Amino acid sequence: MKSIRTKLKLNNKQKTLMAQHAGYSRWCYNWGLSLWNAAYTDGYKPNTRKLREVFTNHTKPLYPWMKNLSSKVYQYAFISLGEAFKRFFQGLGKRPRFKKKGKSDSFTIDNCGKPIELNGWNHKIPFIGMVKTYEPIEATTQKITISRQAGDWYLSLSYDKRATPTPKTIDVVGVDLGVKTLATLSTGQVFPSIKPYRTAQDKLAKLQRQLSRKVKHSNNWHKAVIKLARQHRRVANIRRDALHKLTTYLAKNHSVVAIEDLNVSGMLANHKLAKSIADQGFYEFRRQLEYKTRWYGSKLVVVDRFFPSSQTCSYCGHVQDMPLNNRTYDCPDCGISIDRDLNASINLRDAVGLTVDACGRSAADSSGGSRK
Repeated sequence: MKSIRTKLKLNNKQKTLMAQHAGYSRWCYNWGLSLWNAAYTDGYKPNTRKLREVFTNHTKPLYPWMKNLSSKVYQYAFISLGEAFKRFFQGLGKRPRFKKKGKSDSFTIDNCGKPIELNGWNHKIPFIGMVKTYEPIEATTQKITISRQAGDWYLSLSYDKRATPTPKTIDVVGVDLGVKTLATLSTGQVFPSIKPYRTAQDKLAKLQRQLSRKVKHSNNWHKAVIKLARQHRRVANIRRDALHKLTTYLAKNHSVVAIEDLNVSGMLANHKLAKSIADQGFYEFRRQLEYKTRWYGSKLVVVDRFFPSSQTCSYCGHVQDMPLNNRTYDCPDCGISIDRDLNASINLRDAVGLTVDACGRSAADSSGGSRK
């Protein structure tokens, strides 16, 4: 399955219709959650089907405005609620909470079992009508989710797509993620760190101060909220764009990609580096690599987190302590001097278990190492 999320080009009437459907979905979700909690307290075992029956036969007739909106909205709202409770009982998430207006507004609709065809720039959405997108889409899907972020509406969908393996230029590559540089490859290639949050930190602080001076829930307050949300969205988009370009390059051009199983939550406990680590998006990097390697016919190997990639000499195997402030690995046994991140990426490459020929070794040495 491949997913698409793109921005919609809407007029004011369409924006109002989207907001009404999102409010309808939120109302049904909160109604179902309230009834679910009450039933569970009384000793009953509620489920999605029972909620839908009670709502359709007893609650919906009391609200005539619901007839003007798509009936698929409340059905998917109850399905979402049932999945949330399922994750909660499995220990995979927190207990479902009531939704608030303006926070994660979204709704899902389908075409009554028929496929939805999206072709070009203009698309016919069930019940919604014709909508425009800022980029062409060619896909066939069963359902569509429309959500709001920073005052703009987005269309999301999933569709089937066959994997398209690409020709590989390198058999195996080790990737070492860092703070100063986003990624260092065993080939010597370095991807610089973007650090979008640090770059926009002053502007975010200014927008926060402007928001704090507004009267809460006033018109100017709502405008300031949207300005701040759009700046946060820009930061996230810059980070996501850099990660997509890196992961796509790795999956398309390398047969095997070796990365380290980083303990990101443990790394974030270091408050001196937490902001920089969070700004890099290590978890998102691994998540993207996992599905892109399947798309392009490559393989992802995750090396054990206790493997001493930074402390081991990539030339002779000597192991020594390497504090974070030491950016060069100087081996006392063989005399090699090599960049710390490049040394770690070569060790990750060799940990895959594939034999590297002499040409590959000399290329790695020439890219960042020098014999004393």
